[in-house]
Amino acid sequence: MPQFRAFTPEELKFIASFKIGELNAETGTVVLQEGAHNAHLYTLLSGWAFRYKTLEDGRRQILNYMLPGDLLGLQGSVIGDMEHSVEALSPVVLCVFRRDKLDELFRNHPGLGFDIAWLASREERMLDEHLLSIGRRSALERAAYLLAFLHKRAEAVQASKGELIVLPISQLHVADTLGLSIVHTNKTLRKLADRGLIRWLDRTCRVLDVAGLMELAGWEGPSERRRPLI
Repeated sequence: MPQFRAFTPEELKFIASFKIGELNAETGTVVLQEGAHNAHLYTLLSGWAFRYKTLEDGRRQILNYMLPGDLLGLQGSVIGDMEHSVEALSPVVLCVFRRDKLDELFRNHPGLGFDIAWLASREERMLDEHLLSIGRRSALERAAYLLAFLHKRAEAVQASKGELIVLPISQLHVADTLGLSIVHTNKTLRKLADRGLIRWLDRTCRVLDVAGLMELAGWEGPSERRRPLI
């Protein structure tokens, strides 16, 4: 995938020793559990996942969505216990790393250490935009932003540029991301469909006019460049 920067030979050799295997998980599998202590760090190789937190009564807030190239479990590796959960949104393949070699990565491979800091900073930037959306955009603008955001992220890692992009999310995922009731979410998504911006299918969404969604949300899109991969 040309959007990811290449490893140096030394980095590639270390990554090969850092990796201990791959993990396949089906849709709905909780890969990382809030409050748990996990011994591994992961890179998402294929599929979709999402990060979320829950209240004691079970109400859920989806924080962000994970696509190929994203790093999972860094919080648990640095802080200790996980303070969020990660669930597979589709069948996923994860690259599994030994968390106990993370110190060696920072000590002997500063370029890879910078890459991890870059990925964490990128996540912070996305969360800033999400918080702005929830706090200041209208329900219609929030939905338009979220679907445009997911479409642009999927487009960036699409292996085949001619391949149709389908977002594997349900209306409940949208509601739990935007902080809206499922009824309000349904009405809001219907308005976007009536404008010809999206087509809602069974637990999936197809974006028909990403530029129209971005204009409605007042969002200029991501300023992506070649990015690192661990």
